[in-house]
Amino acid sequence: MYKVVIISGSPNESSRLSGVLNKIIINLEQKRLKVDQIQICKLPADDLLHARFDSVMIQNANALVEQANAIIVATPIYKASYSGILKTYLDLIPQKGFENKRILPLAIGGSKAHLLMLEYALKPVLSVLGATIIENGIFVHDSEVSLNELGETVIANTISDRLNEGINQLISNSFEGCNLSNY
Repeated sequence: MYKVVIISGSPNESSRLSGVLNKIIINLEQKRLKVDQIQICKLPADDLLHARFDSVMIQNANALVEQANAIIVATPIYKASYSGILKTYLDLIPQKGFENKRILPLAIGGSKAHLLMLEYALKPVLSVLGATIIENGIFVHDSEVSLNELGETVIANTISDRLNEGINQLISNSFEGCNLSNY
């Protein structure tokens, strides 16, 4: 079974980014793909801050990365860069941990000026980790994601289309026969 791992660099489990990722997970699972999520905010802070490579939780997360065929690296944008919590975890992934994996960067931010962060800040770090197949990143503006009166995530049609395209591109060579739609 093909495996997709989502690495969430959100420091908050109830963020807009988390809502987008939950929609992606549901859709991928409906297509019978194995999906695991690494929510960095749930990893032990001491292990992250003190770079404890021998931590069981860090080793378990890294094992998910190692077993993945495709990885979605998702982050909110703070001060024109990816989140610090994402960086702390990326520092604990083995040097070539993204080698032979298809990578899709995904970011959410409050300004379209932040779009360049994907190209100039995140992609170089992913390359250092061995990523050679990095798909075009997806930038989501804060205004494209909201919560309805029931607390459910609502994604604007424009971003739903971009998510579908990005996910389809991510899996096109790895997961033949899958058609992802209807976010």
